[in-house]
Amino acid sequence: MTSQTDTPATPTTPAAAPAPDSTYWLRNVYVCLFGSFTTIVGMTVLLPILPLYIAHLGVSSQAAIVQWSGVAFGITFLAAATVSPMWGTLADRYGRKLMLIRASLGMAIMISMMGLAQNVYQLVFLRLLVGLAGGYASGAIILVATQTPKARAAWALGTLSIGVMAGNLVGPLIGGVLPALIGLRMTFVMSGAMIFVAFICTTTLIRESQPVRKTVPASGATKRASSWSQIPDRRPVFAMLMTALLLMLANMSIEPIITVYVQQLKLSGFSVAAMAGLVMSAAALGSILAAPRMGKLADRVGPLKVVIVCLALGGLLLLPQAFVTTGWQLVVLRFLMGLALAGLLPCITTLIRHSVPDTIAGGILGYSQSAQYAGQVVGPLMGGFIGAHVGMRAVFFMTSALMFAGAFYSYRAGPRR
Repeated sequence: MTSQTDTPATPTTPAAAPAPDSTYWLRNVYVCLFGSFTTIVGMTVLLPILPLYIAHLGVSSQAAIVQWSGVAFGITFLAAATVSPMWGTLADRYGRKLMLIRASLGMAIMISMMGLAQNVYQLVFLRLLVGLAGGYASGAIILVATQTPKARAAWALGTLSIGVMAGNLVGPLIGGVLPALIGLRMTFVMSGAMIFVAFICTTTLIRESQPVRKTVPASGATKRASSWSQIPDRRPVFAMLMTALLLMLANMSIEPIITVYVQQLKLSGFSVAAMAGLVMSAAALGSILAAPRMGKLADRVGPLKVVIVCLALGGLLLLPQAFVTTGWQLVVLRFLMGLALAGLLPCITTLIRHSVPDTIAGGILGYSQSAQYAGQVVGPLMGGFIGAHVGMRAVFFMTSALMFAGAFYSYRAGPRR
C-alpha cells in the first residue's frame, strides 16, 4: 500500500546540483531512510485502530463508524494534495532539510494530539492537520536525489524506498498489537513519539552540501510546451491516469471498513485490531515481493499487457473477499491482491513516459500523481459511504466492477500501432 498516507512535495524547478564530493551525502541517505521508515510506521500504526477509536469517541452505530472512518482516512490525503505544491515551492526556496524538519515535527505533534481528542470532529480536524503538515518520505526522496552524486543516485533512492515499503508493512502490524498493551489513546502518543525521534535525527544529523537556488518563473515558451496538444495520441495517457486513480481507489476504498469487517469474522484467538493489522500488512508484503518481478515481466511482454492483466486480476480477487468467513482467508486474499497490483505504478509511469514528448514528460507525470491523490481521497469516502448505507460486501463488488472497467478501458485505449 503505497503508503498510503505521506505525499510528495513537487519542486517547481530543478535545484542546484550537489557537489560530487559531498561529505554528508551517505549519512543523509541513512538518516532519511530511518526517518522515512519511522514516519510511515507512525502513520500506518493508526490504520487498524481508527474505527475502534471512533467508536471509543462515542460514535455508536456501525454505519456511522464506517462513514466517519472513510472521512478520517480521506481528509488527510485531500489536505496533502492541496498543499504539496506550496511545500515544493518553499523547499526550492529555503532548502529540503527545513521541509523535513517541518513535516516531522508537525506530524509528531498532531498525531500525539489525536490521543487527546474528545469527539470525532476533533479527530477529523487533527487528521486534516496531519495532511497539511505531512510529506516527510517524499521530501526525503527530493533531498537525497539532489544531494547525492549522480553515480550513486540510483542506489541511494533504491535504498530509501526500502524504508517506505517496510514502514507500510510494519506499521499496521504494530498497530494491531499496541492497543492491547498500552491502550488506544497511548497508541497515538507512542506514534507521535516515534516520529519525534525522526525529527531529532533530521535536525541534528542531516546536512545540505550547498544552498538551493530560488525558483525561476517559467517562460511563455515553457508554458506552451506543456500543452496537451503536444501529445500525438492521448488515449493511452488518459487510460493510465484513470488506472492510477483506480489503483489507489481500490486500495483505499477497503481500508476504512477492514476493521469493522474483521469484527464479523472468526478470528481464531486474534483480537480485532491484530487481525486488521495483518490484513492491511498482507497487501503491502505481496507488493514488496512482486514488484521487482513485475518490472522484469513488463520489460519482456510490454507494460500495457501487465496493466490490463493486473487490473483484471485485482477485480477478480476482490470478489471472494466479500464472502470470507475467517480472518485468515481475508489475509491470504489481500496478500494475493498485493501480488497482483504490485506492477501497476511502474507500468503506468513507463507507458506515460513512452507516450509523450520529452519536453512535457515531467508535467504529464505530475498529472499521474494528482490522479493517485484523487484515488486516495475518493476511495475512503466511497468505501465509507457504500459500507454505511449499502453494506460492506457492496464495497468489494463496486471496487471489483471499477477494476474490470479499468482493464477494459486500458485495452481499448492502448497506443495505436
